Amino acid sequence: MGNLSYLAQSAFPLVWLLVPTVGACIRTRHASSPQQALETWQRWWAIGAFGCGSLWMTVAFLGAPDVMATAIGFDRTPFMFEIAFANLGLAVMGFRAASASARERITIGLGGGMFLWGALAGHVYQWFAGGDHAPGNTGGVLVNDLLIPAVMIILAVRARRLEPTTPRPATRAAA
Repeated sequence: MGNLSYLAQSAFPLVWLLVPTVGACIRTRHASSPQQALETWQRWWAIGAFGCGSLWMTVAFLGAPDVMATAIGFDRTPFMFEIAFANLGLAVMGFRAASASARERITIGLGGGMFLWGALAGHVYQWFAGGDHAPGNTGGVLVNDLLIPAVMIILAVRARRLEPTTPRPATRAAA
């Protein structure tokens, strides 16, 4: 594989970070409040990075499993079908997060993080223990696996802190 081809394949996953970042930057230029800007960022991240990025992985693993196997440096296995549907679950959560509360977005980020951070650990292990330098194992996928759930959680925590606090009604102790 040529250097340019390797670089292109390795960097491609970063599209799922770049597009929502650029979109949110453009969209929030004239936001009327920090809350409005934060909500816009959360929606772009949920749909673009989490939803579309995961849906792309679903389509890629189902539609071109041999290409994906080569990209990640493994032989084609039935496990790839499971990865496709795990990514479909992430896509559904990402699209749901677009209209979710901050608390639900934190949960979605944590749920996605469990899968993606585990995948990140697996990629790094295969890189160092197995010498797997395939572009789908050591490239932009590492950045995506780390940042997609982390940014969702950070944005949602920030939104939660900006929410107006309302006093909770007092509960009576059982007699």
